[in-house]
Amino acid sequence: MKQKIGILNLGCPRNLVDAEGLAGRLDFKDYSIVDDIAQAGVVLVNTCAFIQEAKRESIDAILDLVQLKKQGKLKKIIVYGCLAQRYKNLAKDLPEVDAFVGRLGLNHESTHSTGSGLMVSEVEPSKRFALTPKHYAYLKICEGCVNQCSYCVIPKIKGRLESLDEQTIIRKVKRFNRQKISELNIIGQDITGFGIDTCGESQLPGLLRKIISQAPDIGWIRLLYLNPQRITSELLELMASSAQICKYIDLPIQHINNRILKLMHRAITKEEIIALIKKIRKIIPGVYLRTSLIVGFPSETEKEFNELLEFIQEAKFDRLGAFIYSREEGTPAFNFKGQIPQRLKQKRFDKIMSAQRQIAAGENAKFLNKTISVLVEEKQDGAYIGRSQGDAPEVDGVVYINTRQLLKIGKFEQVRITDTLEYDLVGEVKS
Repeated sequence: MKQKIGILNLGCPRNLVDAEGLAGRLDFKDYSIVDDIAQAGVVLVNTCAFIQEAKRESIDAILDLVQLKKQGKLKKIIVYGCLAQRYKNLAKDLPEVDAFVGRLGLNHESTHSTGSGLMVSEVEPSKRFALTPKHYAYLKICEGCVNQCSYCVIPKIKGRLESLDEQTIIRKVKRFNRQKISELNIIGQDITGFGIDTCGESQLPGLLRKIISQAPDIGWIRLLYLNPQRITSELLELMASSAQICKYIDLPIQHINNRILKLMHRAITKEEIIALIKKIRKIIPGVYLRTSLIVGFPSETEKEFNELLEFIQEAKFDRLGAFIYSREEGTPAFNFKGQIPQRLKQKRFDKIMSAQRQIAAGENAKFLNKTISVLVEEKQDGAYIGRSQGDAPEVDGVVYINTRQLLKIGKFEQVRITDTLEYDLVGEVKS
């Protein structure tokens, strides 16, 4: 009888891709993957250790599994990924865990023993074990990071930038194309860094052209995480001219004050960010712009925070995510003077998100009575829920679809917007 293994994935889509690859690398002759953790004898926990909140979530999940093991409901626990990679002494604190396994590389071939009888091969898996719905997938084209932001621990966890070889990428794309998935999300810590490690400069536009040529049956191709300092006219013009590439740019600026940007080791200035946003909107009319910010960075003054607040009110990003600065050991910013009290960081975070709610509601109102393409995702309480081109899976808003028609999950529909909410849209299928 095959041993049943459950996979608990925590963190970002990049982790999800790792979990899919991990499942694909298991020997299916001896193991079977189960969706329900309660049915599993062995659980692999794919952990995140990016910020304090993520570490707490990972530790809490492990402790819950430890309780199941103590109750005899679970035989083995294997902790995999970023937490195990970052903290080498976890075995002392969590003796109930059977094995800790750090990250697996992108382009290496080897076999890794978990020390618990489970062998994990780093060879490209012949079978992808999908952890996403059938109609969309993530494709990770690079690992690690070429940037050295002072607040970020990713280079210490993931290592230096490593681009996946083009042959492997295209092989994956062809497989997704045969499956006729509706949406392919291309991801990495910073996909504009693709090729810098091998060619000295970004090779993303050239790669995208090859991907498009091999993906005629994929509806949307979404680019996630574009570093503002490497967004070129070539890339923007390709996005504008391609019918498949979503008119959606995730542009993490982190801050707008020049002193803070310099402290963050962000190789871009306020003036360059403003010019880039104008350029993007000129080349790609109607583009959806998402950004991410950090509030409460060490020594951030009230004046500098207000500069950021005023900027987002002027820039009017369609989507925005904010993070409270997390002081991470091993990063340069950990030792910066002027660490901000938690209460003040929370207050600044609340102000940013309150402002963005109003901005998002105003931007959404522009869609009233317009017809947009929507990817149907699920049916819930008699109504369908989908996403527009401006909504990345799991992180952005949704479109609620009112219809008496029977719609197919994973298919595109033309939807006329009849109502707008703060972050979501409401519409009906165009007859």
